[in-house]
Amino acid sequence: MAGEAEVAMRIVLLLFWVGMSLFPSSFSQAGPSQCLSHPEVVVPLKVTGKGRSAKTPGWLSYSLQFGGWRHVVHMKIKKLLVSRHFPVFTYTDQHALLQDEPFVPDDCYYHGYVEGVPESLVSLSTCSGGFRGMLQINDLAYEIEPIRHSTTFEHLVYEINTNETQFPPMRCGLTMKETALQQLRFEEANKPTLKQNSNDKWWTHSWFLELIVVVESNFLVYSQSNFSKVQEDVFLVVNIVDSIYEQLGTYVILIGIEIWNQGNIFQMISIEQVLKDFSQWKQISLSWLQYDVAHFFIKNSLISVLGIAYVAGICHPPIDCGVNNFQGDSWSLFALTVAHELGHTLGMQHDEEFCLCEQSGCIMNATRVPAKKFTNCSYTDFTKTTLNQGSCLHNIPHPGEVFMLKRCGNGVVEGEEECDCGSIKQCQQDPCCLLSCTLRPGAACAFGLCCKDCKFMPSGKLCRHQVNKCDLPEWCNGTSHQCPEDAYVQDGVPCGDGAYCYRGRCNNHDEQCREIFGEGAKGASQSCYKEINTLGNRFGHCGINGTTYLKCNTSDIFCGRVQCENVRVIPHLRDHSNLQQTHINGVTCWSIDYHVGMDTPDVGEVKDGTMCGPGKICIHKKCVSLSLLSQVCLAETCNTKGICNNKHHCHCDYGWSPPHCLRRGYGGSVDSGPASAKKVFLLLVGSLTLSVLFLLSAAVFMYFRKHFGPKETKAPSSG
Repeated sequence: MAGEAEVAMRIVLLLFWVGMSLFPSSFSQAGPSQCLSHPEVVVPLKVTGKGRSAKTPGWLSYSLQFGGWRHVVHMKIKKLLVSRHFPVFTYTDQHALLQDEPFVPDDCYYHGYVEGVPESLVSLSTCSGGFRGMLQINDLAYEIEPIRHSTTFEHLVYEINTNETQFPPMRCGLTMKETALQQLRFEEANKPTLKQNSNDKWWTHSWFLELIVVVESNFLVYSQSNFSKVQEDVFLVVNIVDSIYEQLGTYVILIGIEIWNQGNIFQMISIEQVLKDFSQWKQISLSWLQYDVAHFFIKNSLISVLGIAYVAGICHPPIDCGVNNFQGDSWSLFALTVAHELGHTLGMQHDEEFCLCEQSGCIMNATRVPAKKFTNCSYTDFTKTTLNQGSCLHNIPHPGEVFMLKRCGNGVVEGEEECDCGSIKQCQQDPCCLLSCTLRPGAACAFGLCCKDCKFMPSGKLCRHQVNKCDLPEWCNGTSHQCPEDAYVQDGVPCGDGAYCYRGRCNNHDEQCREIFGEGAKGASQSCYKEINTLGNRFGHCGINGTTYLKCNTSDIFCGRVQCENVRVIPHLRDHSNLQQTHINGVTCWSIDYHVGMDTPDVGEVKDGTMCGPGKICIHKKCVSLSLLSQVCLAETCNTKGICNNKHHCHCDYGWSPPHCLRRGYGGSVDSGPASAKKVFLLLVGSLTLSVLFLLSAAVFMYFRKHFGPKETKAPSSG
């Protein structure tokens, strides 16, 4: 019996391995042949002067022949893809964290479309000298890459097969069971900590998702253990993901990469456990970074699923994360995996039969398909999640606002550092700062508006110019590298044309209309303001409460939306901005709308500080009395020889000295730094020079007139 059992077991094993040889295993690494067709050799030809977009500044156009057709691709440089000071974190042999800021080109990532195919997608990189990335034309997806060392700009174009050849098909790891477990695990424990969205962001057209990517050891090995190659591949993937999320008005911005170059920090057995371990690890190890989402890039052939993420984890630490399993086949397909798992983070469930996206396959399909569109179900899930808990997606990342490890050598002066010149190469070229973040011998400073050639600039040197009539200048004090704090005229001080200074600006309706509609435009009549701003719609309101536009009270009509007339030119508007033309009492009134959450300032709201009546100004869309402003300092305080600043100190006119402008001097305030006395000297020298030149010119003229002028002759007598 034992012998028969052993024989039977061997037969079972033999049949198993025969079956494994006949069918591709879901546990095996997929090769390029499974997902990519045989390539076509293509030579992109630059197009000039063809098509409307080719004539548009900033756009590039190329013609490519593939798939039996010639396609014209229009593309432009993508902004906000990668932070300027981009950190890459690695580990030393002793497992200490290292930070580097490699050069990141910001002019070689493109997005665009294929001419004649409005729903196409183009996401390309030219950082390596040729085109690398993804093109999607209707239901066909292609991957393009340059042929190395080609002297004729040759590229390979592969069609990404839509039919999955693996059995069973590669799937997302988020099953119904896992979804239920996630809900049970986090709903009760963490629901009170959700970052609820404020009502003033209810209609948002732009979201800014700051992403950090962590790369595990096997992924690094696949990229030849080359940090630069990892960086290039991650950038390529995020570029495609960002292009896909444009349809949702979402910018995906990569703010950092961490590479596990000293081995994996935890074991990877199941995708569910990897997600759990990564969530716990990043909550501690990435706590000093500010990000919205952290995603883990792995390459593990023993894990048979594409990825997994917590549903609706956005803005909700520690579940604001996901895992993406690279199969080693196509970077474009991997980008679709990342877009899919990121969709889960943003609240999207898997598509069901009734979900539509106008294509044969959609991004949130549970099995992998080349797709670029979200379904109506995904839109609904995304909108619900971001409106309820998407507060972290509102902030627009500014260049340089990347949170880094506080250390000498990161280019940022921190703590007790006297200076920080950055890398070794940068410090070798810095004449003022040493690699140790201390000043070089003989140097007094290394940076600042009042530092030049490693020395403090002299007292009285202008370091900040006056930019408008409500601003004030500042001068160096001769003992510091810093320019004094920027000061401005006290709120409520008249600045001409019936306007008052407020927060350093002189606002009035006429000026706002000129900023929007150009020269000749001016503030509309009272009838326009009364008729439109009391409607309570996009073009006329006094604020938003929840999802409702608030009608202006009659007393506040000049503080809602700016209304203009005498408009001669229609301005160029950003997407989602609209103009309204209304005829009231024989006058054409012009208005502009604005949706909260757009990534541009609202030029159509009446600015705070604008006059709304005699002795009244607009504050927070209310017309209030000037007396509400704190004016401790008055013109009399400054002996009528100066003006009060925002610190309630006198800024004296030239010829008078602070603090109260009672004595002769050179102007300024106790806050501005000492004004320069050179002005007097220059005026005297200039006046004396002009006087001397005038006297010399007159003397020379008289001399030549006397000695070389025409001789006087007597007129002949008449008799």
